[in-house]
Amino acid sequence: MAVRVLPDFLINQIAAGEVVERPASVVKELVENALDAGADQIMIDVVDGGRTLISIVDNGSGMSRDDLSRAITRHATSKLPTDDLLNINFMGFRGEALPSIASVSDMVIDTCNGMDANGWQIDATTHEIKPSNWESGTRIRVQNLFAKTPARLKFLRGDRAEMMSVVEVVKRLAMSRADVGFVLNNKWHFQKNEDLMTRIASVMGDDVVGRMLEVDATSSSNVGMKLTGFISEPTLRRASSIDQYLFVNGRPVKDKVLVGALRAAYMDVMHAREFPLCALYLTVPAGAVDVNVSPAKTEVHFLEPNHVRSFIIKTLRDRLSRTMQQPGQSSECRVQSADREVEPVKFDFGIRREIFQVRDDVVLPLATQQSSEFRVKSSDNKSYIDNTVVIDLPLGRVVGQIGNKYIIAQKDDNMVIVDQHAAHERITYEKLRTNKIKTQPLLTPIVVNMRAEDVVAVSSIADELKVSGLHIGEFGDAAVAIFEKPADWDMNWADVLRAIADEVRVHGHSAQLNERLHLKLANYACHHSVRAGQKLDMVQMDALLRDIEKTERAGQCNHGRPVYKFIPMTEIDTWFERL
Repeated sequence: MAVRVLPDFLINQIAAGEVVERPASVVKELVENALDAGADQIMIDVVDGGRTLISIVDNGSGMSRDDLSRAITRHATSKLPTDDLLNINFMGFRGEALPSIASVSDMVIDTCNGMDANGWQIDATTHEIKPSNWESGTRIRVQNLFAKTPARLKFLRGDRAEMMSVVEVVKRLAMSRADVGFVLNNKWHFQKNEDLMTRIASVMGDDVVGRMLEVDATSSSNVGMKLTGFISEPTLRRASSIDQYLFVNGRPVKDKVLVGALRAAYMDVMHAREFPLCALYLTVPAGAVDVNVSPAKTEVHFLEPNHVRSFIIKTLRDRLSRTMQQPGQSSECRVQSADREVEPVKFDFGIRREIFQVRDDVVLPLATQQSSEFRVKSSDNKSYIDNTVVIDLPLGRVVGQIGNKYIIAQKDDNMVIVDQHAAHERITYEKLRTNKIKTQPLLTPIVVNMRAEDVVAVSSIADELKVSGLHIGEFGDAAVAIFEKPADWDMNWADVLRAIADEVRVHGHSAQLNERLHLKLANYACHHSVRAGQKLDMVQMDALLRDIEKTERAGQCNHGRPVYKFIPMTEIDTWFERL
C-alpha cells in the first residue's frame, strides 16, 4: 500500500482519540483553558452525562477575533511563549484541544476580550466568525459529543456514570485552585477564595474537619522542591484512593512516584488495603519535570524521581511521627519559693495540665484535681515548702481499667479511652524500628539468576536495599549476588529479588524489602506487647500512657487501629439527656 498523507478531519479525529476519551475529558480541557485565561469564576453545565451538551462559561480574559480564528486550528497555543517545551507554566494549551473536540462534536465559542467593540462567535464546524453580544469572558458549548464518530459514542457508559466522572474532574480542578469559584449544574458549589481546609471539606466531606494534618516543607537539596497541603490522620482512611488529590506545579496528576511515596509514608500506620486522604501540592522547578508526557496531561516525568520520592516520604513520615508533647515545652519543672529557687525536678514523660505532688524526687498525682498543692522538701530535709506546679499530660490522669482491655483516663472535660494492647504495640514497634538492622555477611554469596533487564532494575536501587540490610551486586549480565542480608531472615531470596525487579520496572522504585521488614517488626511487636485481657495496676497504666504520649505515630497501632479516643463531656451529657 502506498504512503499517503491523511486529511485534516481524520488527523483531528485521531488526535481527539488521544485527548477526548469521554465527556469528563472535554470538561477537563475546557476548564483548564478557562483557568489559564485568568478566570476566577467558572460555570459548568452538563446534560445527559455530557453527550448532549457541555457548556463552560468563564470570566477570563477572552479572545480577540484573530485569536478566536486561530484557536481552533491544530498546534496553535497561547501557552508557550518560547520554543522551550520544558518551560510550561500553564494548565493546558488553549487551541490544542479545541480542534480535537470540534472534530467529534458541534462546538460554538462566544468570547469577548473587553477591548473590542463587541464580542465574537465562531462555529467550529464551518469556521464562520460573526459579531456576538457576548460581553466578557468566554462561553464554549459542545453539543452532540461523538455524534460524528458513532463507534466512539457506543462505548460511553450510562449518563449517571459519565456524570460522576465529570464531578470527579471538577473536584480535582477545584482542589487545584481554592481561589477560584466553581459551579456544576447549579448543584455542586465551590465558593471563590475559600481557604484550603474549607475547600478540602467541601470536596471530601465534613468528616475530615479536625482530622487533617498540615504539611509544609522545603527540600534541602539543590532541586528546590516544596511540599504543602494536608494529609489525613492514619485513623481517617477510605476503602479506595478516591480522596487522594495530588498536584505538581498546580496541575492535577495521577503519578506513580507520588502515589508510591504516599503509600510508603503510611506503611506502618495503615493497613495495605486502606487508603489515606490527602491534598498535596508539590512545587518543583519547571526544568525538573516534564508535564508534556501524555496528551491528557495527567502524568508527569521527573528528572530525579528518587529525590522526589525520598523528599515526600521523609516529609510525610516526619509529620505523622510528631508526638503528643507540644513543641517548645520542657519536661522539667522549676519552682520559685519564698526565699529560694528549688532545683528542677526531671520528668521522663509527656507534659499536660494536671496537679502533681513531688516528694523526695517521686512524682505522684494528687488524690483530687481540685487541690493545687505542690510540696518540695526544704534544705533542712524535715519540713516541706508549699508551692504549685502545672504539668501537661496529653492523655490525662488514669481513672481505671475496664474489661482488662481499655484504660480510662480524664483530661479536662474529656473522657479518654486507651486500647492498652494497641498502645503498647506501637511503643514496642517504634523501639524496634529505631534499632539498626542487624545484618549477616555471607561467606558464600547467594547468586540469583535473573533476566538482564531485571539485573539492571535491581542494581539501580542497590543503595536503598543496602539501607534495609541487603547488600547486592551484579554477577555478570544475568545474575545478582547477595553478599550480606538481614540477620535471621529465612526466605526465598530469588523470589524477593524478582518481585523487587518487577516493582522497579513498573514504578521506578520498590517497597518490597521495607514492607517485609515492617511485617517482621509488626508481628514481633504484636506478640511481645501487653495483651487485651491482661490486668494492669494504676502504676502500669500511668506508665503506659506517659510512654505513648512521647512515642511517634502514637495515634494508631502498626495495623492502623486507633490507640485512643477522646469523648467530650458534652457528648456524654447527651447520652443521659442532660441538654
